[in-house]
Amino acid sequence: MANKLKLRVVTPSRDFFDGECDMAVLKTIDGDTGILYGHQPLTTVLDLGYLRIIDNNEEKRSTMLGGFAKVNSEGLTIISEAAEWAEDIDIERALESKKRAEERLEEGGKDSGEVDMLRAEASLKRALLRLGLAGK
Repeated sequence: MANKLKLRVVTPSRDFFDGECDMAVLKTIDGDTGILYGHQPLTTVLDLGYLRIIDNNEEKRSTMLGGFAKVNSEGLTIISEAAEWAEDIDIERALESKKRAEERLEEGGKDSGEVDMLRAEASLKRALLRLGLAGK
């Protein structure tokens, strides 16, 4: 029997996932990174993207909105700003967020500074990530 990777995902609001899997694939600032049981120690910064949890040839995906990941002899621990399963995504809210962000970006910064534009871009990325996972 193959050894399983212990995976724990924590957000400020909840313990998102705590279990075992064959492999986890996460989006780091350096690109997608796959983690298997026995992976060398690693600490990395997460980017906005998807977390893929693969177990027994089945895949479960969630959003992963930044954070940090640490691999050690105990397994993989992820501390993320937010994480959502597809069924938890409020599609109407994500569509509204996308619309507001696009409107702000179209205005081109009228009466707003660079920080507001960066916030609008980040909001748009989060909305698109959520909608992508929800299949919209």
